[in-house]
Amino acid sequence: MTPADTVRGRLADARLYLCTDAREDRGDLERFLHAALAGGVDVVQLRDKTIDVARELDLQSLVARVAAEHGALWAVNDRADVASLTGAPVVHMGQGDLPVPAVRSLLGPGPVLGRSTHSAAQAAAAEADEDVDYFCVGPLWATPTKPGRSAVGLDLLHEVAATIPTTPWFAIGGIDAERLDEVLDAGARRIVVVRAITEAPDPERAARELRERLAG
Repeated sequence: MTPADTVRGRLADARLYLCTDAREDRGDLERFLHAALAGGVDVVQLRDKTIDVARELDLQSLVARVAAEHGALWAVNDRADVASLTGAPVVHMGQGDLPVPAVRSLLGPGPVLGRSTHSAAQAAAAEADEDVDYFCVGPLWATPTKPGRSAVGLDLLHEVAATIPTTPWFAIGGIDAERLDEVLDAGARRIVVVRAITEAPDPERAARELRERLAG
């Protein structure tokens, strides 16, 4: 088994994926990451449009180190150049970012490649694309992390789950502990969260409670 196959296997087993900003206003990114990962986060992605690329490169090194200490995966969002320079094991692209063939031509077959989807047609396209290793479905609810993006609602989750995709997929967008049962009932088994952990008074506890319910 190649290292890339190992990462793909770990991604398939993942249940809880966290996106966080750089927490520059709090200055606690490293401490926060340790807490969230100790709580059971499987994949962590730094996503912060307010920092420049030099700062992102520095912080991605921090994310990589902390993730490795906890045996977790880490992901780069949008930037194939940053992913290449940092050796990211996971790279995530939105619908408006570089197309999948371009990402593969730049990064080769190694990194796990994720794709955002906002409709049944986009999810089906991701499922059919051999270069896409996982995809996200959402946003289920309107969220300030994606201003202007219309919520797709739970009906899309039902539709995607009914197709029984072989590609691992995550529900995303406004998911928290109160809404998790609805998401699971709609057929999702993996989730991406932001505020449910980043704004929690106790990130480790918040992550652990979500992860335990996802494993049930």
